[in-house]
Amino acid sequence: MALHPEVAAYRAARAAAGTPPLYTQTLVEARAADLAAIRAGSGVVEPVTEVRDERIPGPGGELPLRVYRPAGSDPLPTLLYFFGGGWTLGSIDTADGICRRLANAVPCQVITVGYRLAPEHPFPAAVHDCHAATSWIARNADRLGVDATRLAVGGDSAGGNLAAAVTLLSRTDGPPLAAQLLVYPNTDQSGEPAGDDDPALFNRRSVAWYRTHYLADPAHARDPLASPLLADDLSGLPPALVITAELDPLCAEGQRYAERLRDAGVATRLAHYPGMIHGFFAMPGTFTDGRRAQASASAFLRERFGLPPRPTEADEPAVATRVGRDDG
Repeated sequence: MALHPEVAAYRAARAAAGTPPLYTQTLVEARAADLAAIRAGSGVVEPVTEVRDERIPGPGGELPLRVYRPAGSDPLPTLLYFFGGGWTLGSIDTADGICRRLANAVPCQVITVGYRLAPEHPFPAAVHDCHAATSWIARNADRLGVDATRLAVGGDSAGGNLAAAVTLLSRTDGPPLAAQLLVYPNTDQSGEPAGDDDPALFNRRSVAWYRTHYLADPAHARDPLASPLLADDLSGLPPALVITAELDPLCAEGQRYAERLRDAGVATRLAHYPGMIHGFFAMPGTFTDGRRAQASASAFLRERFGLPPRPTEADEPAVATRVGRDDG
């Protein structure tokens, strides 16, 4: 597997700077370093017509929300976006750049939720926070200017895992969802992590470190809400776009999840980026493919929300594979 030239330059810079892996740091250090790295790689901060913070009731107390609204009148199609960080790092600030760009590019309202983090609040706290927020937003659609018939969920990494888990809960408990955007999601925590130990990049030791914090009981790895790939039945879930990166330890499980969705009759697209690494989607200021992947995600959401395509769509990924039915 060859590194994309931009990835090679990024890796060399980290190695030269002696940037320590997050898994060698304390939680306080790792949380600060993670946010700083994302901000450094996210590019220009896009203005949005309105950005506001709210608090809503959650299973373990109040949950913070951040609402991004583009120009337009109510009600708006809405994406509920869950930030990444291995269920251990991250906050609503982590996904700020992604939310701003998707809000403008689709355009749609984007809401991100500050779910509880591990190890202070291990599995399944984050799952239930995210589903509770999704349900609350649907019930309070008028207050938030949400078109409840065009409500989608998405996220990157652990956030993609949480989005997939929310679709499983929503299939039986509601609310109905129009789409799911899964960016290099964790889908199977039951086996040994894949990949190598390159300390300059997200690697299998990173995956194991996050799992250790999130899954207080190793047996929880078999729970479909922790490992959606292990669900017996994936039918009836919302249409999906799954984005994977070739050099990501989570690549194979993301691709297997797309295949499982297809086999269950779910309209699914797989967008695979050769030479890319975990985290590239959140770093469009560093990686050209990060910008392309975000544009592809915007085009997918436009389609699922019934919005017209852009006059010129520059959103084709390096390799885009359509997986299964995509007619609904």
